[in-house]
Amino acid sequence: MLNGLWLGFFLVATVAALNAWLVGGDATVFARMVESLFAMAKLSVEVMVLLFGTLTLWLGFLRIAEKAGLVDALGRALGPLFARLMPEVPRGHPALGLITLNFAANGLGLDNAATPIGLKAMRALQELNPSSTTASNAQILFLCLNASSLTLLPVSIFMYRAQQGAADPTLVFLPILLAHFCANLTALLSVALMQRIRLWDPVLLAWLLGGMLLLGSFVAFLFTLSAVALAALSSLLGNLTLFGVIIAFLLLGALKQVRVYESFVEGAKEGFDVAKNLLPYLVAMLCAVGVLRASGSLEFGLDGIRALVEWAGWDTRFVEALPTALVKPFSGSAARAMLIETMQTHGVDSFPALVAATIQGSTETTFYVLAVYFGAVGIQRARHAVGCALLADLAGVLAAIGVCYWFFG
Repeated sequence: MLNGLWLGFFLVATVAALNAWLVGGDATVFARMVESLFAMAKLSVEVMVLLFGTLTLWLGFLRIAEKAGLVDALGRALGPLFARLMPEVPRGHPALGLITLNFAANGLGLDNAATPIGLKAMRALQELNPSSTTASNAQILFLCLNASSLTLLPVSIFMYRAQQGAADPTLVFLPILLAHFCANLTALLSVALMQRIRLWDPVLLAWLLGGMLLLGSFVAFLFTLSAVALAALSSLLGNLTLFGVIIAFLLLGALKQVRVYESFVEGAKEGFDVAKNLLPYLVAMLCAVGVLRASGSLEFGLDGIRALVEWAGWDTRFVEALPTALVKPFSGSAARAMLIETMQTHGVDSFPALVAATIQGSTETTFYVLAVYFGAVGIQRARHAVGCALLADLAGVLAAIGVCYWFFG
């Protein structure tokens, strides 16, 4: 599916560019597309430099945690759950502990820790994969849940709103949480349908209901805090957790008589090996995305949606937030720019800006995640991963629009 999708990006961009030239009289569109190719190639290298550092750092600490037995312990503890979600993964396998750590890091908004841990988990799952180029069921489930993973404290969205002068930067906290939950649930249900996972299994239901109860209790606690206290807690919780995890790894390693320095260097070398193999996949995906954006096809799609909404006689205010939704699966930086532009154009507390902020906080850069996670293990056939991940994104967008109409009218 990735092969057809990648080719489709270039074909759609070509059609859109020809339309802009022959119909719109824009002869510069091809220059923008060529410029975008080289710009995305340069960006791929810049992303790689960042990944080299973060992967080397976190895979070094993870090697200490592995030798101290933490990853194995998590895998054994969650064996009953993952035996039903990922039956091809043996109970107690290290991948299960890594997946747990990845979800925990995502939930706390620790992106710089979540990605290296997630790549390590994907490599562990690849060891069980009978195919070197086709994604396994376990890898697809992990990727889709990772791409839609629930973030309890969307600190970056609060920061963008505060920078634009919002009276209450955390106003979109609950809408983001609800929309993100819808996206995450859609990812789970869609993959379960494709892989025929029995979600009504008593053990699985107990885990899911227990997790929802725990999440609801945490949200109830957050509602007791003021906007200032919530923002302060977001920053403190993220940084304290991040550094606390590092210290916990080191202390546990020392207690287990692990040679922490040598183990860190050993894991860091693995991080270097993982990162260097990602560049071809990043260049391929980011260049295709860049050409698609430069061709004007996304703007053309937005105009079509606006005309359709007006024809149906619906409220059109949410359409002004859709640029963020259209570019988010392709580029996080582009979506951020669209969000800020919407805030500046319509006002930070306007309805379109609130919808755009909720969309930004409840969706993921799906194609980047696909390129990085599958590229790290050489997967070329994604099977139903792309469809399920994009369906989760769509659910997040629709839920964001619906929740914002519910909360803000």
